[in-house]
Amino acid sequence: MSEPKRLHPIVIVLTIGKRIKDFIFSFIALFFISNKDDGGKLLLFGAAAIAIIGIILVSIVSWLRYTYRLEENEIRIEYGVFVRKKRYIPLERIQSLDISEGLLQRLCGMVKVQIETAGGSGNDEAEAVLSAISKEEARYIQEYVAGAKNSSVQSEQAVREELSQIVYKITPSQLILLSLTSGGVGVVLSAVLAFLSQLDDFIPYEKIFRGIEQWAVSNLILIALLIFAGLLVAWILALFGTMLKYANFHVTKTEHDLVISQGLLEKRQITIPLTRIQAIRINENIVRQWLGYGSVSVESAGGSASNKEGSKVLLLPLVRLRDIQPILGPFLTDYQFTSSFTPVPKRAVNRYVFRSWIILVPLVVISIVFLKVWGILSLIILTLVTIWGVLKYKDAGWRLEEQQLSLRYRSMVRTTVFIKKNKIQSLELKESYFQRRKSLATLEAFVKVGFGGAGGRVIDMDRMDVKKVYTWFSRDSQKGD
Repeated sequence: MSEPKRLHPIVIVLTIGKRIKDFIFSFIALFFISNKDDGGKLLLFGAAAIAIIGIILVSIVSWLRYTYRLEENEIRIEYGVFVRKKRYIPLERIQSLDISEGLLQRLCGMVKVQIETAGGSGNDEAEAVLSAISKEEARYIQEYVAGAKNSSVQSEQAVREELSQIVYKITPSQLILLSLTSGGVGVVLSAVLAFLSQLDDFIPYEKIFRGIEQWAVSNLILIALLIFAGLLVAWILALFGTMLKYANFHVTKTEHDLVISQGLLEKRQITIPLTRIQAIRINENIVRQWLGYGSVSVESAGGSASNKEGSKVLLLPLVRLRDIQPILGPFLTDYQFTSSFTPVPKRAVNRYVFRSWIILVPLVVISIVFLKVWGILSLIILTLVTIWGVLKYKDAGWRLEEQQLSLRYRSMVRTTVFIKKNKIQSLELKESYFQRRKSLATLEAFVKVGFGGAGGRVIDMDRMDVKKVYTWFSRDSQKGD
């Protein structure tokens, strides 16, 4: 392929939609402001119409001037409306080609290809994006890139297909349980509140709340029912959103990669090179922990840069903890997914509880002073926070093996991180004055992920244990790796 090619025209619609979405709050502001007088209406709506026409024209020209081609072991992309830009990506630098299908792409039989490189473009975006190309062309690009990186790959294509196997596929019951325990209600409520916050200059909230306050005094039960109904609706929306996102989720193991496919309305495919995995993370919220379930993520140095969390990729969205070793063990043979950890010392429990109290205790005192009897109810919250602090203490632990460091800790969810010695970028030993008095210290391990760092941290370990881990890492870390 040496002739420049354009993307599918559906890209024009996608670009228009994206740019109008970026300006939607400005359009809403124009709508409210235009109610002041007839002259202002005409002027402001005229400006809005001109802006929309401009967006449409720029989107069309942008599509016309965006071309790509494969030439001389490079993907060559040229784009730009007013200034012509060229981006040449050597095929050997390409780490993965992530394929997804949005709703519009699926209607047209197209896919979106995100080109991820080792090193990347230095921001949260992919190195390059082909927003709408045919599935056949995407497959051809994948084979072309693979063939350029290894001349024997194309001749062994059939063998590779036979070697690929599905190692995990989410079941309907797991999908339902995942949705029920996902905690997506907070995301829905945050999105609604974020939207309303953009309108605070145009909606008279003070007048509305004054009216509601007068009405609320005699309608407390009705208000409670409305709040419950609102939370129920948010929970149902989050439930269906999670089911749509993770429907058809499965993980396929090829010769050198893990390929993740997921989604119902928007299909996505992410490729994770096995050699780029830096750490493995198991997360358990309190409900899943009681049920014996968790989710498994991988920290990848070459994962999807479009991932909002950097290169942390969800590998198993829901799995029984006892099934993790049988599923991942056959191809991640050098990892030991142990459940036995050395706990932090008992003398650290008071510090875990105290950290939970720091902010809350002053608020409880103020509540009791000013709210009298009602303020005493805040002691219930203090009790719950105390229990949470003890739970964080009980969950904290570490384990050292010949070539692996495992850390476990809790914030809102219990997290277990497994890191190979040769993947650790650095270890930090921290101790405050108060920790030093109790011979305690904090251990933090970092791995290289994307353009930043990730890893794990255990607070208030025994100081001698921290030194033991530090000595283990300080010795020849390449020995036996």
